[in-house]
Amino acid sequence: MSPAAADLRSRWSLDPGVVFLNHGSFGACPRAVLAVQDELRLRMEREPVRFFLRDLQGPLDAAREAVAAFVGADPLDLVFVRNATEGVNGVLRSLDFSAGDELLVTDHGYNACNNAARYVALRTGARVVTAALPFPIAGPEAALAAILAAVTPRTRLAIVDHVTSPTGLVLPIAAIVAALRERGVDCLVDGAHAPGMVPLDLNALGAAYYTGNLHKWVCAPKGAAILHVRRDRQGPIHPVVISHGFTGPCGRSRLHAEFDWTGTADPTPWLCVPTALRELGSLLPGGWPEVQARNHALVCAGREIVAAALGVALPAPADMLGSLASLPLPPGPEGQTVTPLTSDALQDTLLLRHNIEVPLPPWPAPPRRLIRISAQLYNEVAHYEALARALQVELG
Repeated sequence: MSPAAADLRSRWSLDPGVVFLNHGSFGACPRAVLAVQDELRLRMEREPVRFFLRDLQGPLDAAREAVAAFVGADPLDLVFVRNATEGVNGVLRSLDFSAGDELLVTDHGYNACNNAARYVALRTGARVVTAALPFPIAGPEAALAAILAAVTPRTRLAIVDHVTSPTGLVLPIAAIVAALRERGVDCLVDGAHAPGMVPLDLNALGAAYYTGNLHKWVCAPKGAAILHVRRDRQGPIHPVVISHGFTGPCGRSRLHAEFDWTGTADPTPWLCVPTALRELGSLLPGGWPEVQARNHALVCAGREIVAAALGVALPAPADMLGSLASLPLPPGPEGQTVTPLTSDALQDTLLLRHNIEVPLPPWPAPPRRLIRISAQLYNEVAHYEALARALQVELG
């Protein structure tokens, strides 16, 4: 028998007075994982030189092997980064682009990563081309068609989300990667939300580059993410920060040598990944497959409850969802300024008046907006019912 949400909620340190429906933004780390991180930090501070110069590499390699097994990858092709944005930047700023080259992104892409493409384009003379994906969307074929329609003979690289941040769509990434490859276009997959939310087999996927966060749905500490680089594409790839590994791999993989050490930083989020994988995988009898299935079923149920309260149609089929779902809201106030690092006034109201934490991303641009709900093991149907009542109060 699976444990109840209230029992599972005790595994996290979340404020019991807040209905937390925003796991997607920064994740939330279970108590057991935080306890291991505390132990590692004490060990690091007790003898920092020994920790970094003598003891770190073995546990770091073991953590890499654990996450590689989880995402279906060879450890030789995998490195740790702090977040998916860093992974995207590492790839983009390692490749050579020329005037006239095109970098393909989508209008559902994460703003920070699309900004990285814009930055590289400005410095090299390349051009950013944006594929417009429909939303509402009838099915995965519509996303694939929209991306391929934007490909031209000048397309050098496509940056495609596995799970879109504002709209919460699981894109048909295997079909997208394969179709782009047939057209001679490498794909950099922004899988920020994918590890832990959906099953992964990066070797089978075959993308040139794949980056994903582990501090979201794997529930590792903040600052844990991976970058996977296909073996035949590793030559030019370097971390954003160049350090000692650039000139001396010391008998180790050049990719590992460069990315494993980019200067003094706290590596404990990476070292905690095996604990996070075990902890989440142990919370339900069916392990990770049951975790993913339960979260998917819950977000679908929550979406129906909130959609009914708003009187809106479901904008995407359930098979395009993982543990996130977005719904359209009435437009916000004219002139309201909302950025990825600020919040909508209604979002603040939901927290201050109703103790509900949920994001309202602007879509496709202010004053139009969405509401995006998450489902993690500590959530239950009553949370979405509370949100539905609060929206009815605030929106009339």
